[in-house]
Amino acid sequence: MSRPSNKAAQAIPPHTLTRLAREWLAEDTPNFDLAGVSVGSQEVEAWLLCKTPHSVLAGSPFFTAVFTEVGCSVDWIHEEGAEIGQDSGTLTAVVRGPARCLLLGERPALNCLARASGIATRSSLLRATATVRGWHGDVAGTRKTTPGFRLVEKYAMLVGGVSMHRQDLSGMVMLKDNHVWASGSITQAVKAARSVSGFSSKIEVECRCEEEGREAAGAGADIVMLDNFQPRELHVAACALKKEFPTLLIEASGGVTPENLATYLSLHVDIISLGCITQGCPVVDFSLKVQRPVVHPRLQE
Repeated sequence: MSRPSNKAAQAIPPHTLTRLAREWLAEDTPNFDLAGVSVGSQEVEAWLLCKTPHSVLAGSPFFTAVFTEVGCSVDWIHEEGAEIGQDSGTLTAVVRGPARCLLLGERPALNCLARASGIATRSSLLRATATVRGWHGDVAGTRKTTPGFRLVEKYAMLVGGVSMHRQDLSGMVMLKDNHVWASGSITQAVKAARSVSGFSSKIEVECRCEEEGREAAGAGADIVMLDNFQPRELHVAACALKKEFPTLLIEASGGVTPENLATYLSLHVDIISLGCITQGCPVVDFSLKVQRPVVHPRLQE
């Protein structure tokens, strides 16, 4: 048997795993677990099965943290980041512990694993689309995440091989259209942001045309986001801006999907961000089945 070893897991503080696991368990069982009376506390074993073909496993640290909180153990068959689901019920992990405790952790743990693995699977496919075409840049997610679940979803992006983009509003200055309109101009917005952000924060400006990109770069923006450009327009604008501002980073966003990502790839585009990495992303179908006292052949190796 192997255990999760993806490097991204090392970035999660242990106290954060504990806090999240406790929050999810408290949400699902705020007081009595009346059904637990029917199963008691005898030791049982349950198999985690993946039923979605060609899925990327992600979320195992959170899954394990939930079961650790209720006094159960988890043995993983596959590593974090592995492609699983080659058959209709791929054995992925084995959970052991008191029956009522195992069932307490079942739904919160499965919800987390299903969502994280779905995001990692989509991220992996997007990264592969870019890599096979020799593109040098970063495929990235966005802040369009589920409230209260951002850390899990951002982590899943890392497992799937794409960039998380900024974590939150404090992570990087991004001046969007509303910031510009409220401040009066791109130049004014960049100047005001730079006065408080200091040397350690990059400034990105959302731009609707090449001229806005030029103003943003001239005002000192580090990154220009060319928003809602058609691929052909994007390539022309990115090329022109790079010639004038060689160190400027160019991000493309808006209207990019798994189906049309390849048309946005360009030598002059450094980042392509997609909201669909998290929004509308399919989940991976997992189930946890309590077993009669038999040992699966894989566990005898």
